Amino acid sequence: MSRLRVALIGTGYFSQYHYDAWSRIPEVEMVGVAYMSSRAKAQGVADQYGIGFVGDDVEVMLDTVGPDIVDIISPPETHLPYARLAHARGIHAISQKPLAPSLAEARQLADLSRSGGGRVVVHENWRFKPWFRELRRLLDAGVLGEVYNATFRMRPGDGQGPKAYLDRQPYFQKMTRFLIHETGIHMIDVFRFMFGEIDAVTARLRRLNPAIAGEDAGYVMMDFRTGLAGMLDANRLVDFDASNPRLTMGEMLIEGEKGQLRLDGCGRIVMRPHRGEAHAHSYAWFDRGYSGDCVHALQRHVVDHLLNGSRLENRAEDYVRNMEIEAAVYRSDAERKTIFIDREIEPEAA
Repeated sequence: MSRLRVALIGTGYFSQYHYDAWSRIPEVEMVGVAYMSSRAKAQGVADQYGIGFVGDDVEVMLDTVGPDIVDIISPPETHLPYARLAHARGIHAISQKPLAPSLAEARQLADLSRSGGGRVVVHENWRFKPWFRELRRLLDAGVLGEVYNATFRMRPGDGQGPKAYLDRQPYFQKMTRFLIHETGIHMIDVFRFMFGEIDAVTARLRRLNPAIAGEDAGYVMMDFRTGLAGMLDANRLVDFDASNPRLTMGEMLIEGEKGQLRLDGCGRIVMRPHRGEAHAHSYAWFDRGYSGDCVHALQRHVVDHLLNGSRLENRAEDYVRNMEIEAAVYRSDAERKTIFIDREIEPEAA
């Protein structure tokens, strides 16, 4: 296999980054678009990228174009049924997040991926943001020695007023679980990618904007198996010092025995040795696509795995732990206590 055929489901706001990224991978040919609501919009996408098939029946598309990969960019409630259609045909599936509406469905997706045939990969692109990859590289190189604390302050500043989110993703307003299920899950995955396994969480969540159904601010404290203490401090109503708050979505501080690393809103990393002077750390990244071109990086990663056998991140079976942590966050907030994930999140929990 030297060229991969990709079919895509969905033409919503974020899908633009998927289509653009696939178009820049030489080993990929986009062969089909399935739409949820607007044929005209889907046809426009197909014309832009030279895609031959456009239709509203996913099964017909899969059987007609015979893709190697189906990229599922449709709402969370469709992820499991569409992944099943792909798996039955031996087609690999990339599923957008939230992976599924419930932990039970996420576990069914993981079972699909384990059972042979087509893989199910989660389109979790934040861990592929170049600054998080570079921070992980620096930590692996031991620049901080033992790491004690890690905090991410999420401040996109897009959640104020009755029109919050309506210009890009209006369904945000109707999500009864919003901050963690839709956005915070990204940082749960990033924290696991950078610092290892999370054993327990303590959370306090709030809804500040009455125009939305779910929570839009809160704190999540994370106890890591290594002994590290993590904190996600998130508030979608306020912003921070950045020309484009959506680039990094916030600021990060990592502290260890040898000093600290800071990430700012422009993607800059600053290192300060213990009792020393701070200095900028130079590394290369491109301000293209979404947030440092992380969608392209993820899709390139999947192509490299399928063509060259390189290690694959974000398989559904690996990602389920994020969903278990999410369930623990909501339970911690509801019960006002620390939740120990392996003891208190049962296999049948939803």
